Amino acid sequence: MWRFSVWVVVKSKFIEIYDTTLRDGAQGMRVNFSLQDKISLTLKLDEFGIPFIEGGWPFSNPKDEEYFKAMKEYPLRQAKIVAFGSTRRKNVKAENDENLNAIIKCDVEYAAIVGKSWILHVKEVLRAKRRENLDMIYDSISYLRSHGIKVIFDAEHFYDGYKEDPEYAVKVLEAAREAGAERLVLCDTNGGALTHEIYEITKKIREKFGDIIGVHCHNDSGLAVANSLMAVMAGAMHVQGTFNGIGERCGNADLCQIIPALEIKMGYKALNSTSNSLKDLKRLSTFVYNLMGMEPNPYQPYTGQYAFAHKAGLHSDGVMKVSRAYEHIDPELVGNERFIAVSEVSGRSAIAYRAKKLGLSLDENDAIVLKVLRMVKELEAAGKIFDEADGSLYLLILKTMNKYKPHFEVLSWIVTSRASKAGVRSICDVKLKVKDKIVTSIAEGVGPVHAQDLALIKALKSEYPDLEKISLINYRVSIVGKSMGTASVVRVLIEFKGDGEYWTTIGSSANILEASMEALTEGYEYYLHRRETS
Repeated sequence: MWRFSVWVVVKSKFIEIYDTTLRDGAQGMRVNFSLQDKISLTLKLDEFGIPFIEGGWPFSNPKDEEYFKAMKEYPLRQAKIVAFGSTRRKNVKAENDENLNAIIKCDVEYAAIVGKSWILHVKEVLRAKRRENLDMIYDSISYLRSHGIKVIFDAEHFYDGYKEDPEYAVKVLEAAREAGAERLVLCDTNGGALTHEIYEITKKIREKFGDIIGVHCHNDSGLAVANSLMAVMAGAMHVQGTFNGIGERCGNADLCQIIPALEIKMGYKALNSTSNSLKDLKRLSTFVYNLMGMEPNPYQPYTGQYAFAHKAGLHSDGVMKVSRAYEHIDPELVGNERFIAVSEVSGRSAIAYRAKKLGLSLDENDAIVLKVLRMVKELEAAGKIFDEADGSLYLLILKTMNKYKPHFEVLSWIVTSRASKAGVRSICDVKLKVKDKIVTSIAEGVGPVHAQDLALIKALKSEYPDLEKISLINYRVSIVGKSMGTASVVRVLIEFKGDGEYWTTIGSSANILEASMEALTEGYEYYLHRRETS
């Protein structure tokens, strides 16, 4: 038998952040963490200052079960590891439920138990009676509490359940609280609730149950972050989410957006850290993307590569005069940086800014800046872009300043590819002029661009041996549009790495190999000029 008792505490300025990247996030498509990935991310989250880290569902798979065993070997600074599970099965006693006993075997201080709060799920999914579901919730939490485990109760589909049958949804929370749950988490599991609904319902629940309410939002309506913050405004003191918003379907609420919003804009403390660990936010976001084997979202708020990028001339000029004119926060607060792009819509201030970043001192009123700007506009109209290609922009500025001295000249080249049973191989034959000497070389690669690259290095390495230190780390092709009758102009971007520096160059042509050779050539010229300058 259960009874409800009111439990109220004074509201704290601390908002509990509960990370479920390793469990709910891992349920996202194309996300698959290894055991070592889970351990590594746990240690990073602990160092960052996340108070609660949901490690996984031990009953669901052997890897999660092994995770909780492995984590015993890693003392954490401050975080609490949470084991996830569901309420006992219908017609099974709590002490006989394998799912609950798997949590107990994990020997954790905290467990998160998910239970049904929408009558639709009770009737159609569990095929249970109203009272049966309440008893399943009460029994499961009571059983874990009897083993000394603190319980966070996730009321699944709570907002949908409340809108359909508010009386029953509240009874679910009452059962969980009476059984000893320390947190009652309201879940927008389908991600369909709108912001005003989240606020109104959360406020009513907060008034009834006090300062123990949490929120768990999904992003199916694109509102997971907004809904989470609105729940905090309504009195929630515990927020669940994932890094980069990964998770089922459209994902979960993105902690990379929630945490800085709480700390910087709303006056709450969200991290258990004495240091200014918020500056590690971008780095941690990138770390999670790397674990997933995915490219970071460059447009992600706060942490994306372009989150503080300015391209239009009006914006670039304004932000350099008064940063808050076009930036909602200082990017350094979250470990990011401002980026002023150079493009056909840029102004003189953008050219001057990028030049200084590249080590070239130019004033925006300098006639050279205006000349570079005109050339950028002409070249972009012909298919090139410079907002990412810093290497090519650097060379363009040098040429305009009459400081460019080519280290070599490509006189001719030919690439052939041959298919056989052993596979396809490509051969490049190149002729260069290097310091008044004619040099030829032939190289074989796995593809035509690889062959071009090897042939260039082979011809240049006797004069410039340091070029062998350079690696090509990215190659991108896009079609710009029609030119020369019916032929499409191809744009090639190549990213290089050498001596701890990264740079990108661009080539464009109706011929993809000609565009590739142009980008390769500029990539090596950039390196040689920069080395001489440094």
